[in-house]
Amino acid sequence: MTFYSATLSGNHEGPTVPSFGVLDTLSPVSTHVSALVGIIAGVALEVLVIWLLVVLRFKLKANAPSDGNTELNPDQIRTKLQRDHTDNNASLCSVCQNLDFYRIFFDGIPETQEIPLDSLSSILQKSYQCNFCRLISFHVRRTWMLDNFPDFDLSGIQCRLFSMPCGCLRGPFYPPPTFRCYRLHIDMDGLTDFWERYPASRATAGSLSIFLMQEDAFKFGRPTDLHCRRLKNTVDIDLVKKWIKLCRENHGDDCHNVWSMDDGEDKNLPNYVRLVDVVSMTLVPAPSSCRYIALSYVWGVVSTEYRTTTDNIAKRSTPGGLNSATFPETITDSILFVRQLGLRYLWIDALCIIQDCLQDKITQIKSMDLVYGLSYLTIVAAGGASARAPIPGCRPRTRTLKQHIEVVQGFHLCVGPPRLAEALASSVWNTRCWTYQESALSRRQIYFTEHQVYFQCRRDVFCEDIVAESKGHSHNFLRNSRGEYFPQANPFGTYMWAVRECTRRNLTVESDIIDAITGVTNALTIGFKLGDPVRVFHCGMMLTDLHHALLWQHDPHTPRARRSFPDGGSLLPPSWTWAAWRGAVDYMSEHRYLGIVNGSGEPSVVETFVDSWYIVDDSGATVLLHVSRVSRIVSIPMTEEEKLAYSPPSRILDPTELTLDIRRPLAPGTLIFRTTSSHFSIAWRGSEENDDSSACLHHGLFNILSTASSPPIWVGTAVLPLDPTPSPSLEFIVLSRTGTRGVYDEQSLGYYHECVLHVMAVSQNEV
Repeated sequence: MTFYSATLSGNHEGPTVPSFGVLDTLSPVSTHVSALVGIIAGVALEVLVIWLLVVLRFKLKANAPSDGNTELNPDQIRTKLQRDHTDNNASLCSVCQNLDFYRIFFDGIPETQEIPLDSLSSILQKSYQCNFCRLISFHVRRTWMLDNFPDFDLSGIQCRLFSMPCGCLRGPFYPPPTFRCYRLHIDMDGLTDFWERYPASRATAGSLSIFLMQEDAFKFGRPTDLHCRRLKNTVDIDLVKKWIKLCRENHGDDCHNVWSMDDGEDKNLPNYVRLVDVVSMTLVPAPSSCRYIALSYVWGVVSTEYRTTTDNIAKRSTPGGLNSATFPETITDSILFVRQLGLRYLWIDALCIIQDCLQDKITQIKSMDLVYGLSYLTIVAAGGASARAPIPGCRPRTRTLKQHIEVVQGFHLCVGPPRLAEALASSVWNTRCWTYQESALSRRQIYFTEHQVYFQCRRDVFCEDIVAESKGHSHNFLRNSRGEYFPQANPFGTYMWAVRECTRRNLTVESDIIDAITGVTNALTIGFKLGDPVRVFHCGMMLTDLHHALLWQHDPHTPRARRSFPDGGSLLPPSWTWAAWRGAVDYMSEHRYLGIVNGSGEPSVVETFVDSWYIVDDSGATVLLHVSRVSRIVSIPMTEEEKLAYSPPSRILDPTELTLDIRRPLAPGTLIFRTTSSHFSIAWRGSEENDDSSACLHHGLFNILSTASSPPIWVGTAVLPLDPTPSPSLEFIVLSRTGTRGVYDEQSLGYYHECVLHVMAVSQNEV
């Protein structure tokens, strides 16, 4: 509290009064009166101080979790709230009036005890008169894009209410019982038809969660942690600095060092990497041990005059040489943001790479793992479709707030913006192939989306709308909404996930596919100590795990077409690499073929059959590949008959003595190895013999028929894609053994001890 003093000015009009000493002129009566006034003033001041201390103590207690002894019990608080808000239910429908929101937020409702609400169509109709129905309606209309489907009948979709924990706090300031915070969750039945009809809505729908605003946390004797806070027109720079500080101080090496580098390695950018000096507006060689920020954004269709070329690189390398007046808004906003953070250096591909110099582009692209891995922070501009779009929230009037708040039974409730993964799913940025590695390789990212700003590091996730900056968090739900999980626990799992993600994204120049994943493959070789990236990867394929890498498959909805590569290019991927083909690629566990849809991880190889793999290099020489070997059969011992079901060839292969039935040299990238190859006729068993789960996977069971006798004899079963329809005669090349087991029935891929084989169906193409 601030105290003010007032004095009487001496410049007043009136007769002049002689000056006397105060003690000499006071009478006895006036002395007693003055003493009495002093006593009263002192008492009043003491009362005021005591009152202030009581108020302060009350506020401190109100923002601390209850220990069960000093706080009002829940019934007393609820009674007081009901007395203060006599019209709590006036703005609720008859269904929502029967809900006790205080008890729900205080105790929580397990999913097993969820409360029925109403049909979704009824809730949408009541949204104009019921505040709680309006919250549900706001979320559904926004995320499901219902305005695009006005004719769909929603009456069959039923809504139910339960609560989910936001997390908990532990530490000296939060004594037992551990503080828990709840959010409301709306579950729905009957969505199958809607998702099948409008699959695009499912990708952005996410979960329907409703939060208690932080200003009402004291009503439950709780701190504001993990409650919802109000968004502002622009991002709070001090809050962003706090997120970075929490990461730097609490996460140690997990976020201090790029994951792929050892302590003994050089953590400086190469001197050929350029940075933008946002103070002098100059392109400079990366200073040693400098702290810089990297930008990840969508180029889109914009003018090219702002890009660095061989004609303007000299000018841009002098102080003031970068003219921001020619830059699109994404770039000017990123420069502004770096200045607001008090930093100096920024990496932007369009400015830091000479765009019309092929050699410079190749050199810089090979260092993308370092550029993003060593960056202090990566700005992800995920709020626009091109570089012309402003970064939302960086400046005033660059975003429209989408936070919806309603008062329900005296509580301020909010349908918050979507979580990070959901927000990214609806962004153009998330559809671009180059942006995958930019985010995956960064140790810290700040995501600017049209909804709000998110911060992610390798240990935490923060955002503008949820209070989550306390050091006492032992768990919070935000950590489950990460954008990218990289790396995975093992090298091939990480590689497989990266291939899946990149091939589902778009490229303006489709021949960039290998360059767009080079940063990831470089990081993999360093992080898992696989060796020289040139020897570990070829055309995007992981050679050290070639027996796994060859098991890629086309997405069933992807047309089988070769990628277009420029004429005369030095790199033409061979047909056995996924990079040679357009569209999405997948790696599916063999369990998928048995209808176990959830078992969709990486395919298993329990035994490799190829002793030695060779490849023809760019010079035409045959080079031995260092492919790992696998032999981990641990199931019930096989009988002699089962062991004889397939035995791989074991003779040593000398590639220099190969006699091939061709009249031309082997093309670079050709694989050479010894295995078994056989031609068979195949016949689809038909949809009646394939269960529904196999049909939905776009694969079918085919009989393998030997034509050595008449009529053909069934000799095995193959799982093959249904589209395009396989040729009636195929050549099968054996690759490895997998470990699928089920019911003992060979014709349904059954209990055939570790003797289901991975094979490649091939055809010759002389074009």
